[in-house]
Amino acid sequence: MKYIVSVSIGSSARDHRAEMKILGEKYIVERIGTDGDMQKALTILKELDGKADAFGMGGIDLYVYVGNRRYTIRDALPLKNAPKKTPIVDGSGLKNTLERSVIHYLDKKNLVDFKDKAVLLVSAADRFGMAQALESVGSQLICGDLIFTLGLPYPIRSLKKFYRIANMIAPLAVKMPFHLLYPTGKEQEKNVSYKYERFYQQTDIIAGDFHYIHRFMPMSLSGKTIITNTVTQRDIQELGERGVLKLITTTPELMGRSFGTNVIEAILLTCIGKPMEEITERDYEKMSQRIGLRPRIITYPKGYSHFSG
Repeated sequence: MKYIVSVSIGSSARDHRAEMKILGEKYIVERIGTDGDMQKALTILKELDGKADAFGMGGIDLYVYVGNRRYTIRDALPLKNAPKKTPIVDGSGLKNTLERSVIHYLDKKNLVDFKDKAVLLVSAADRFGMAQALESVGSQLICGDLIFTLGLPYPIRSLKKFYRIANMIAPLAVKMPFHLLYPTGKEQEKNVSYKYERFYQQTDIIAGDFHYIHRFMPMSLSGKTIITNTVTQRDIQELGERGVLKLITTTPELMGRSFGTNVIEAILLTCIGKPMEEITERDYEKMSQRIGLRPRIITYPKGYSHFSG
């Protein structure tokens, strides 16, 4: 039996536990939120070190990517260094492989029409593989990093501009307290629907981290397609009530919800069976195909929401 634990500095209201079989072996997958308490997260990692087969680092990333440059988020280092026996991953391996391939899969299968569609990616630095894929399939990419990370209402309308701006800002941003960059703890449950509404309404597709999307999403999302990751049943219902046409999660449903990329990467790590430092992106791609990871697609029935026409 394999035991996978995602220790998250996010809200404990989103905690979940699932049991499943993968390649014939039983897995217990658990998410433990600490409501923004970094010290509690460190304590849990140390207590379960050597007992869990792999950890996922939830609610915070270790790295952000800008082109071929990688920047380390300072506040994530204590979490990375806490376990001495159990490997820990932050999901970046899948963000650069699985999420990239999901966009191409949706395009190739004609499940989403990206050509010339305005796509708001709430943070390209958080999901650089997705950003590159979205631009390659012909979408009109809008990177929302300045808006959703720094609170500056300026959309970045190409990857070329994103590279230039992000390489100036990222070295300083990764040294800031993480809660200033990303909602943690109970901040993840808040929704300020009037702020930045125009950026949602000017786009056809909204993509990226769900907590960024949820934080400022307006009451009406009529006809929009959402491409994201970790959603609960409550999130699915709320999106439908706001008029979303289609919800796609890049990670599959596991016992009633989609887990984060950090969880799926931790599962793949144990399936591959190599030391973490030897695993390549190609290993993740091959194992994802072997397991049969596919995005979850939910199309809401017409009339589901009182906002929809």
